[in-house]
Amino acid sequence: MPRQFFVGGNFKMNGTIESIKGIVKHLNEAKCDSNTEVVISPPALYLLLTREHLRPGIEVAAQNVFDKPNGAFTGEISVEQLKDSNITWTLLGHSERRTILQESDDFVARKTKTAIDGGVGVILCCGETLEQREANKTTEVVVNQLASVAKVVKDWSKIVIAYEPIWAIGTGKVATTEQAQEVHAAIRSWIGKELGNEAAEKTRIIYGGSVSEKNCRDLAKENDIDGFLVGGASLKPAFVDIINARA
Repeated sequence: MPRQFFVGGNFKMNGTIESIKGIVKHLNEAKCDSNTEVVISPPALYLLLTREHLRPGIEVAAQNVFDKPNGAFTGEISVEQLKDSNITWTLLGHSERRTILQESDDFVARKTKTAIDGGVGVILCCGETLEQREANKTTEVVVNQLASVAKVVKDWSKIVIAYEPIWAIGTGKVATTEQAQEVHAAIRSWIGKELGNEAAEKTRIIYGGSVSEKNCRDLAKENDIDGFLVGGASLKPAFVDIINARA
C-alpha cells in the first residue's frame, strides 16, 4: 500500500474569528484531492470554532499538548481535553517551541508518548539550524531528536514526521528537492534500523519550510516526501493548491 499523502496547515499565532471562518469556508468549498489527508492547526483559542465549522474529512490539530493528564498546569491543554473536543491531532517538537521555549528532546518525547497513548495523532517536527547543516550534522541532529521519541514510543503508526530545516522556516528559503529527499531518505533508513522495515515503509515523512504553491509539485515527486507541513501559505487560498500537489 502506498503511503497516503498528508498536508498539514500550521496557522501558528495567526488568525481571528473572522479570518479563520473565512479559511474554513474556503476549504469546505474547495475541491481537494480525496487521496490527501488534510489537517489544520489553528491557535488553541480557535480549535473548537474550527472543528465546529469545518466539514467532515478534514481534521484539526492542536499546536501543543502537555504530558500530564490534568492538574495545576496553567496555560496547558491535556490529551483528554483535546479528545473531548474532537481534536484528533497535535503538533509537537516544532523548532519554534524547541528554541524559544527551550523544549528539550526528552520533553517532546514525553508529550509524544502521552498523546499517542491517549489516542491523539502526532505531527512530530524535527530539523537542523543553518550552522548544523553547514557543519554536516543534519542527519545526526534529526536522528537524535527522533531517537528520544523512539526510546519511549514503539508504535509509530499514529506519528507523522515533519522534517523542517530551521533555516527554511518562514525565510522564503527552501531546501532543494535533492536536499529534502536526502534527509527524508536518511530518516526512513533510521526508522528501518530502529523500528523495523514495516514502520519504515508505512511512516509518513513530510517536508516543511517555506512550502508554497510554486514549489510543492516538484517536492511531491520525490520518493520519500509524503506531504507537507505548511506555515504561512496555509492562511491563504493557495493552500488548496498545495493539498492538490499530487492531483
